[in-house]
Amino acid sequence: MHTDLIHTGSGGKVLVDSLITHGVRQVFCVPGESYLDILNALYDVREQIALRVCRHESGASNMAEAYGKLTGAPGIVMVTRGPGATNAAIGIHTAYQDSTPLIMFIGQVARDCMDREAFQEIDYRRMFGQMTKWVAQIDDARRIPEYLSRAFHTAVAGRPGPVVLALPEDMLRDQVSARAAPQFQRVAAAPTPAALQQLSGLLAQAKRPLAILGGSGWTSQACADLRRFAEAWQLPVACAFRFQDLFDNTHALYAGDVGIGINPKLAQRVKNADLVLAIGPRLGEMTTSGYSLFDIPVPKQQLVHIHAGAEELGSVYASTLPINSGMPEFAAAVADLVSVSTPVASPAWQDEAATAHADYLTWSTPPQVDGPVQMGEIMLYLRDHLPADAIICNGAGNYATWVHRFHRFRHFKSQLAPTSGAMGYGVPAAIAAKSLYLERTVVAFAGDGCFMMSSSELATAMQYQLPVIFIVVNNGIYGTIRMHQEREYPARVHGTTLTNPDFAAFARSFGAFGAVVEKTADFMPAFEQARASGLPAVIEIRLSPEVITPTLTLSSIRAQAQQNAQK
Repeated sequence: MHTDLIHTGSGGKVLVDSLITHGVRQVFCVPGESYLDILNALYDVREQIALRVCRHESGASNMAEAYGKLTGAPGIVMVTRGPGATNAAIGIHTAYQDSTPLIMFIGQVARDCMDREAFQEIDYRRMFGQMTKWVAQIDDARRIPEYLSRAFHTAVAGRPGPVVLALPEDMLRDQVSARAAPQFQRVAAAPTPAALQQLSGLLAQAKRPLAILGGSGWTSQACADLRRFAEAWQLPVACAFRFQDLFDNTHALYAGDVGIGINPKLAQRVKNADLVLAIGPRLGEMTTSGYSLFDIPVPKQQLVHIHAGAEELGSVYASTLPINSGMPEFAAAVADLVSVSTPVASPAWQDEAATAHADYLTWSTPPQVDGPVQMGEIMLYLRDHLPADAIICNGAGNYATWVHRFHRFRHFKSQLAPTSGAMGYGVPAAIAAKSLYLERTVVAFAGDGCFMMSSSELATAMQYQLPVIFIVVNNGIYGTIRMHQEREYPARVHGTTLTNPDFAAFARSFGAFGAVVEKTADFMPAFEQARASGLPAVIEIRLSPEVITPTLTLSSIRAQAQQNAQK
């Protein structure tokens, strides 16, 4: 696409004009003197680009990552040099592991100060090199459109991911004329006719096939196309770790999630399968139960691995059929795929799909636990009373087990959670989600430890009037670490106990809604009051630390560990 548009003005203005060209409508930031000229340029376009000022750079980068997850376009975050960049690194790491498009702009020291360890100076190429797709520094303001075009294309092409651009502060003040670049276009591979024919043949010969969906780059149309493919072949469909919203969990073909705390029956189903279609996931540690579901380097199952990044195919598992493709391209190609040899209407495994879904329904029915708070009943209430398109967010911790196992995701892009296992993610992710979809209900789950890592962003939710409901599961400990501690070093508790505020009072100090739940019956009215308040809301659920998982207590873990030690 040819363009004769010329950007003129300061480097900061040229950069902001380029952001508009690439369709940017929101920027998340913590301000810094190193990029004042960009802030000045953003002032002039505040009707076109919403600036979301955050309270910590980790919150800003996590919001940008969540924006990228939800939209498929790069989330944009701006931070200052040194401490700002290091604080924001967690969002970059999450974007890399989760394959999320994101671009981070970092104000940098002036060019005449570089390589002297100037105030807050860091070489960002070295700092971020291993957890980005590309890191660069723009030293010539005339090349800003070129660098931004490459950044946007890189962030979304193939396997999506983060890009970092450093911006010397004096460069941003230079007055220049620069030829504009057109809006970026997504580039993706597609399956070949030969690959589709081979896939059809493998399916026709299979007796126990299973599809596992995951990864990024999906669209609602891709999910619909994939569902049509699964229905035609009556394929059992599972979803990879924290990608449960790619397939309606109430669908008769849904088999559950392949992640942490996997249903043992589903794990066995993966192991017993004679054909696995891994459509999108990297097949990393969490999705393979510590690389135990598939043999390395050659799985016992015939493996068809479809991934957007060619470099991922064959990196751990040698598949029977590797297919380099974007998810929309693959799903569209197989939506009407027919068998090369046998009718599709009654495949040999049709009863297996029904059994797999029945196993999932049993697994996702909560058990009773000791104590006055039944988290399972709370999850059932939310399952029954939240709209299908409600967005559920969480960070990392044992509390997330209740969400992943017992909530049934029914709508595309209704789950926001980090496959990187980052604590503190749920709160900023939920704020970003609400800023995008004000009409949708957004609920963030967090443990007490997880919540306190980003609780200052309550101020951000208040500032922009974003009524997210934050559910804080407070058990007074770093629960996941305590669970492992009791398993490995029973009764030697050290470093995992927490002292917490009254979270409801904490919320009210911001002007938000706050409530405390100490028994199951308290939750329902608290939730409805929170929803009716029209304010950001914190509901603190006080849960006994004994209730460490839906089926295990800390005491039982400790007793088993002590018994094992005596053998």
